[in-house]
Amino acid sequence: MTSKELRDNFLKFFEKNGHAIVPSSSLLPADPSVLFTTAGMQQFKQYFLGEKSPYGDKVASCQKCFRTSDIEEVGDERHLTFFEMLGNFSFGGYGKEKAIKLAKDFLDSINIKINYVTVFGGDRDIPKDEESAKIWGKLGFSEANGNLRFEGRKDNFWGPTGEEGPCGPTTEIYVHGIEIWNLVFNEYYQDKDKKFTPLKQKGVDTGMGLERLAMVSGGKANIFETDLFSPIISELRSLASKLEAKLLSSDEKAERIIADHIKGAVFLISEGIAPSNVERGYILRRILRRAIRYGNVLGLAEHNLIALAKKVLEIYKDVYPEIAAREADILTAIQNEEEKFKKTLNEGLRQFEKGLDAFELYTTYGFPIELTLELAKEKGIQINIEEFNKKFKEHQEISRAGAEKKFKGGLADHSEKTTKYHTATHLLLAAMREILGPEIYQKGSNITAERLRFDFNYPQRLSEGQVEKIGNLVNRKIKEDIAVEMIEIPKSEALKIAKISFDPAKYGEIVKVYKINDFSIELCGGPHVKRTGELGHFKIIKEESSGAGIRRIRAILE
Repeated sequence: MTSKELRDNFLKFFEKNGHAIVPSSSLLPADPSVLFTTAGMQQFKQYFLGEKSPYGDKVASCQKCFRTSDIEEVGDERHLTFFEMLGNFSFGGYGKEKAIKLAKDFLDSINIKINYVTVFGGDRDIPKDEESAKIWGKLGFSEANGNLRFEGRKDNFWGPTGEEGPCGPTTEIYVHGIEIWNLVFNEYYQDKDKKFTPLKQKGVDTGMGLERLAMVSGGKANIFETDLFSPIISELRSLASKLEAKLLSSDEKAERIIADHIKGAVFLISEGIAPSNVERGYILRRILRRAIRYGNVLGLAEHNLIALAKKVLEIYKDVYPEIAAREADILTAIQNEEEKFKKTLNEGLRQFEKGLDAFELYTTYGFPIELTLELAKEKGIQINIEEFNKKFKEHQEISRAGAEKKFKGGLADHSEKTTKYHTATHLLLAAMREILGPEIYQKGSNITAERLRFDFNYPQRLSEGQVEKIGNLVNRKIKEDIAVEMIEIPKSEALKIAKISFDPAKYGEIVKVYKINDFSIELCGGPHVKRTGELGHFKIIKEESSGAGIRRIRAILE
């Protein structure tokens, strides 16, 4: 089966078995304690904790995921940074028996034979999962048969996503010695102090990597031979052959790293992330520069990543239309980073040869520490990684503190003029969503007593006509002199009426919702005017780029 057939069959199977099919959420999670979406359950986290799911108590999805923990493993047969996670979930709808039977039935339906399964063997905090073992026993899997094994917490217990959250024992399914499906039984809540409390509502959270499923389904030796990677690898080899560069077997790892990293970069940029030296932007820069570096090792020409990125777009454009919509921004960001890194690479290598400190290489030349470590390993040089980590942590804290000071709440102060501008941003966002589409979200704002600056996601420059329509709609709402109404309600109720999504982790259980008729309904903690007529005349003075996939509007009130 092709990867598309596997993806479709999985979702159709669970839909037939009473599951609502939910689209993939963003790679940028609402949970502030994690940088990226690393598992399918993240968008459903609150439903495992008892909040009512708008989709019902049984759902399935194919989720875009990005994990930084596996970067060092990329290059072997099965580890990736970006991958797709197939999963089915139950929020009190069913338990272990049905979850295990559904998994077995699906694999049977696509002719995949399970070799063996593992079950949690228990420890001093959590008891042995005898229930799962008995269920597998009915299906012919047992210790006596040699196809069931009890394992410890490292392998068969899923901790919370982020600092705290639902967790529990797991049972894992192996095919050809590879773990392809992990069934998590959320029975506990683990708090920040690592204390476990039984959940009132038991949940099921399963995850199966599409890439690994495609590998075992197609009888491939590794994930890079599947149709999710082969077009990228083929293009890479084609680029090498044009240069008459001979790819050796030892270069296989370089090929895989480049293929994985360019795919990850395409998806991160599609989410509006731009290469930088902090947090998500640093991860993007790290994988892009690592891909460039391995391209150099293989002797590839400049801008080879553009051709590879186009292959990624071809593979996924029909599955994730958002990446096709941002193709120009994606390719531009990659080319800019290639050019930027090219300018510093040679000088950085010279400084490395002179023995420049690893942290100076990072801050001055944009060298990710991983690149420095790889170069050092090749040269037999020791790097003091503890010293680097100490300096790096200080650097990030300073950067973050500066950003928080500048942009906390997006407001410079709570003066009358700033309050007017803050209210105007509500009208601006609502107007943009009406003119440009409901996929528009705020990506940042900075408000002073003189002007507002508003960042939002959009793949291209706005036309003069679009800018004019947005401005006219805002001014029409100002002229209507609408009352700005504030209500305080439970967060769960606010979710039902808010016109845009928000980060629920930023709010308590009782939240403020500001309504400007039905035109704008947002959760917000900032100050607002009493009526829109107080704002005067709204004027957009500039529309510009603020990074890949991010546009910026500057506006004033007259």
